[in-house]
Amino acid sequence: MIPKILSINVSLPKEIDFEGQKVTTGIFKEPIEGRIMLRTLNLDGDKQADLTVHGGPDKAVYAYPIEHYEFWRKVYPNMEMPNGMFGENFTIGGLMENEVSVGDAFEIGSSKVIATQPRMPCYKLGVKFGRMDVLKKFLASGRSGIYFKVLEEGEVGPGDSIIKIKKDTNRVAISDVVRLYAIDREDISTMQRAVKVEALPEGWRDYFIEQIRRVEKNQAKSKRR
Repeated sequence: MIPKILSINVSLPKEIDFEGQKVTTGIFKEPIEGRIMLRTLNLDGDKQADLTVHGGPDKAVYAYPIEHYEFWRKVYPNMEMPNGMFGENFTIGGLMENEVSVGDAFEIGSSKVIATQPRMPCYKLGVKFGRMDVLKKFLASGRSGIYFKVLEEGEVGPGDSIIKIKKDTNRVAISDVVRLYAIDREDISTMQRAVKVEALPEGWRDYFIEQIRRVEKNQAKSKRR
């Protein structure tokens, strides 16, 4: 099966009421018809509200596999889940987090993108779902979705194939990054590979370097005992 875009979802930031407070968010994305330009920072007609957490070149476009929707419908059986439910720009089919390495490059339509990192849930996802328990469940599930950086701007549309044009040799999957953060914080061999990946954002690189130092320091202490 060739991976494809199933829908393209966009939204401009808007203010909503959530538990008595005003929240400005761009997470309420809806599918569009036709083709659209993918720019360096986002799709035409799409913006992020909080640029300290979302957006920027390393998070220009967010993709989420349709295969995960079945899992979430079982977790929240009474909730409607149209494409774009997770705030993704691309609802995709046939491409999972364990099949994509940080630094893998793809051609989509006339654009070219490179995988950079998983999505870490923030409270805006809880706002979208109307419940904050989704944050812990999202992280624990490992179903993070994939952020891409735009290498070449171009036109994209529903039905476009997602064609891998470069495989990063360090072999650090998007799912590995989630695992290293949430579960296995002692796996410094994978972290050492991760920090070599040119496409890895500096925030993740700094985090892994600090974790490597921590583990190595603890190992040195154990040897001296």
